[in-house]
Amino acid sequence: MHLPKVATAALATLVTAAAVAVAVTSTPASAAAGTGTGYLRTSGNKIVDSTGATVRLTGINWFGMETDNKTFHGLWSSNPWKGQIDKMASLGYNTLRVPYSNDALKPGATATGINDYVNPDLIGLTPLQILDKVVDYAGSKGMRIILDRHRPTSAGQSPLWYVSATPESTWINDWKALAQHYAGNTTVIGADLHNEPHAEGTNPNATGACWGCGDQNRDWRLAAERAGNAVLSVNPNWLIFVEGVSCPSGGLSNVWDGDPSNDEDCGWWGGNLTKAGQYPVRLNVANRLVYSPHEYATSVYHQSWFDAPDYPANMPAIWDKYWGYLYKQNIAPIMLGEFGTTMTSDVDKVWLQELMKYMGTGVNGMSFTYWSWNPNSGDTGGIANDDWTTINQAKQDILQPYLIPPVGGGSTTTPTVTPPPPGQCTVTYKETNSWQGGFQGELTVKNTGDSTISGWSATWTFPSGVTLNNGWNAVVTQSGTTWTAKGPDWSKNLAPGASVAVGFTANGPSSQPAGATCS
Repeated sequence: MHLPKVATAALATLVTAAAVAVAVTSTPASAAAGTGTGYLRTSGNKIVDSTGATVRLTGINWFGMETDNKTFHGLWSSNPWKGQIDKMASLGYNTLRVPYSNDALKPGATATGINDYVNPDLIGLTPLQILDKVVDYAGSKGMRIILDRHRPTSAGQSPLWYVSATPESTWINDWKALAQHYAGNTTVIGADLHNEPHAEGTNPNATGACWGCGDQNRDWRLAAERAGNAVLSVNPNWLIFVEGVSCPSGGLSNVWDGDPSNDEDCGWWGGNLTKAGQYPVRLNVANRLVYSPHEYATSVYHQSWFDAPDYPANMPAIWDKYWGYLYKQNIAPIMLGEFGTTMTSDVDKVWLQELMKYMGTGVNGMSFTYWSWNPNSGDTGGIANDDWTTINQAKQDILQPYLIPPVGGGSTTTPTVTPPPPGQCTVTYKETNSWQGGFQGELTVKNTGDSTISGWSATWTFPSGVTLNNGWNAVVTQSGTTWTAKGPDWSKNLAPGASVAVGFTANGPSSQPAGATCS
């Protein structure tokens, strides 16, 4: 069945490559607990961190960037943007899913609906610059960010991943630009490729998103592979979140034609992953795929199963059928990307309680991002009340036992500076995070001379036993105890006065570099 969710529960994204410059900034330190350490990957039905520890994402959606405002809603309130993130983190939400649209990231895009008196630090910033600030601040609290391509344009949601104003080529190129923009920033962990692909047209004349039908123009599974592999080609560290469809055929049932072959069992927009076992999404980088269905209550649409005489005992089998089997059969992790309710009826309250039980308790439960923080979601309401400060305690009380709070990261280690050759460059180092068995460092190379340094590089040594895990903003290599960072192809030269922050994670005891030089 076609589930017509209202616009407030549907958001989007695409980024024009011209609007997105590759970031060469310091990387927010990720927490050693809560959301884990370093980049995340998958292992069976688990999400794990760079040390192999299991991580459960227990997050929330904060929308607005997909709308005409082109930035987070609630920035018009009396609660500063940092105050809202502080509140989310204190409640136990360790991840932010950020819906956005192509329009928010086009050249010349302007963010509106901001209370300048409360948020003076956002005055004059582009939507992407505001997003960068949210990423930085959320990262400092140990939170993670999932970017959600919610709409091709701010005008509305689409059944397919492309519309005339945003063809597939733009969708893919913009995702690559975002992946490059946040490369090396371990706060941003992945891409939710397209929000709620769904059926359109009546069978046998389907025109909406199908799963496994083989039509290049409509098969969401094949499109997710194309986009996911494109993202991983520029940022192999990201997770790729793939939602379901509504009807695997991509069309609505024609119950009037007497042909049962045109009738099928459908579900929520983005919520039907019944074909993913038979037709899995195939990515070129192993251990990066997370399936991300959506699930809603009667305040969004009154599905037939809510009227079953055995409700809510019937619900686990329904969830098993649509998406839970992927988790229970250890095929892939589940991250329930959206679920929510106004909770004005007992049916919905029971639904939320049973859904949380179904997803499990503790770190081994399924991951999720609740819809939503925003009180202005027309069909669900929010965790925040209309003042964007106080919270809906009835909802929070149900979610609270399942939340795993973020743990703030970051180190206050005093930077060490290596004196440079006269008129050349400086090397500054600081340790930004540490955990048992490893640490994260940042080496800043600055051109202090009067001329451009072509093909810049830096070298230093670490004690034996310290090994490189990964690096960013440079080509970082290790040979014995000698480490080298060289300018990447896209940023080989360093202009006078310019600097680059080379980040890396390492295995072994926390260490200070020795003999650091640059040229």
